[in-house]
Amino acid sequence: MIERYSHEEMNNIWSLQNKFDTFLKVELAVCEAYFEKGVISKQSLENIKKQATFSVERIEELEKDLKHDVLAFLTCVNESLGEDAKYMHMGLTSSDVIDTALSLQILDAVSIIKKDIELVIKTLSEMAQKYKNTVCVGRSHGIHAEPMTFGIKLLTWLDFFLRAQKRLERAVEDISIGQISGPVGTYSNVSPEIEKIALKKLGLTPCRISTQVIPRDNHAYFMQALNFISSAIEYCSTEIRHLQKTEVLELEEGFSKGQKGSSAMPHKKNPVSSENLCGLSRIVKSNTIAAMGDIVLWHERDISHSSVERIILPDTTILIDYMLKRFNNVLLNLNVNEDRMKENTNLYGGVIFSQKVLLKLVENGLTREDAYRLVQKNAHKAFGVNGGDFKKELMDDEEVRRYLNNEEIEKCFDINDYLSNIDEIYSRFDI
Repeated sequence: MIERYSHEEMNNIWSLQNKFDTFLKVELAVCEAYFEKGVISKQSLENIKKQATFSVERIEELEKDLKHDVLAFLTCVNESLGEDAKYMHMGLTSSDVIDTALSLQILDAVSIIKKDIELVIKTLSEMAQKYKNTVCVGRSHGIHAEPMTFGIKLLTWLDFFLRAQKRLERAVEDISIGQISGPVGTYSNVSPEIEKIALKKLGLTPCRISTQVIPRDNHAYFMQALNFISSAIEYCSTEIRHLQKTEVLELEEGFSKGQKGSSAMPHKKNPVSSENLCGLSRIVKSNTIAAMGDIVLWHERDISHSSVERIILPDTTILIDYMLKRFNNVLLNLNVNEDRMKENTNLYGGVIFSQKVLLKLVENGLTREDAYRLVQKNAHKAFGVNGGDFKKELMDDEEVRRYLNNEEIEKCFDINDYLSNIDEIYSRFDI
């Protein structure tokens, strides 16, 4: 991933140095397992653990001729081991190291992402409490629907992230596996007992069955979990972008001192972070499609998945880390224009209270069809006039007045009726 969208801690997980460090960690765990089974002496194990070293530069030099990164790694390490090099990679195949190390790298990446998503959940929880009773207009099809509160909108965002968090946790369970099973996964030259011991030391469980590689639906499921996180970010960011439109202006991204919105128009304050996040979400989605393609391999294995994973796993985890951190910053600096929210709620004389009028007319004896026609007529008249007034249209309509008096009409515009169940909705959340 390009430097612009990378944070150092996450980036380091996918560095070549850490990749080969993790390879070595796997190899050493296997050596320790062989020691416990009496195959390697204590002295040889101590020598291996003390002397086993490598340099990325040497590995890259070797790979130019070998055309195989694991063999280049092993050759480099073995140069430091002398006679005990014979115990390194004993009975293993390359994928035992690659796939087990990959699981460890993914889990390290997840540990960062978990902290990121917890921060977003904390921020959204606090904001939902703060704006619990801040009235705003709800929209469907982009059109004003009925009153709600900004807190309820934030709870919707919060619940999206809570679901994404759970999906990530489930995906982590599936990816917390390794394999030390040899060519085509039959344990032909390494015992299942060695696998159990080595993987336990690494904090992994043995893959139930491997075909020389861990089945790639596990990795695709993990990528789908990341996609749900990016989709949650995109969902919220899209809403922020709409609500920052000049004619809406209920929300604004923070605008720092010295920031400029346009090279040509000095008045501009654009939702650039939200737009950035929506764009990056497209990358995550496309990477997820690539991960699904990696599921189908030839026979017991091929390496068509390898080239894809070298790109999509680092890039996607790096992006998710970046996106979560940037989105949390958007939330912390969000300008919530409560006055504008209230103003938009009362736009056109409160047309969004139309259903209350409809129900009251039916209650007072009008058929639903006739009541709908009557309310719709007056609402559309209010829409059709600049600064129209729905309540006034109702008051002036003789047919409406045959069924509703002034007090009943006023009651239909009581915002409190729409907010009576807010506490019930909030009680479903542990905030």
